Amino acid sequence: MLRLHIETACRRGGALALTLRDLDLDQCLIRLHEKGETIRWQPVSPTLMTHLRDHAQHRGATQPTDQILRYRNGTPITRRRYDHLWTRIGTHLPWVHTQGVSTHWLRHTTLTWIERNHGYAIARAYAGHTTTNSNTGTTTTYTRVGMTEIATALATLTGEPHPLATNTSH
Repeated sequence: MLRLHIETACRRGGALALTLRDLDLDQCLIRLHEKGETIRWQPVSPTLMTHLRDHAQHRGATQPTDQILRYRNGTPITRRRYDHLWTRIGTHLPWVHTQGVSTHWLRHTTLTWIERNHGYAIARAYAGHTTTNSNTGTTTTYTRVGMTEIATALATLTGEPHPLATNTSH
């Protein structure tokens, strides 16, 4: 779960809505269903894709509409489980509680890193922010980012090649 949120900067709801049919194994893409009925494809590393697929299979997901994230008994996890996990982590690592580390904190941290290393337009696309009705200026209205650029940012973040990324060796 941590790697899912670090790599994709997805919201908790996007992770919970992830189903088997949302995995594009060949292109290492996941389809996220998020806030405001936003649906977007997000690149993930081959390692994460393998772990998501394996987790789902080992926990009993077989149908295309079966949720990926599941308890050991095969039951899909809930929002409550997320909250409980952060509480449990905080009891073992007090700095998690002190620093306010959460799923949303991971999203902000990843998006900040992407913005600092790849620019505002890529961070905006990485976050799934597609509306242009903000006060960020006219330039961003005309700035578009493709899947290749998002995948390249992911490859830089993880240090792992991605099939859709441009050559990231410098």
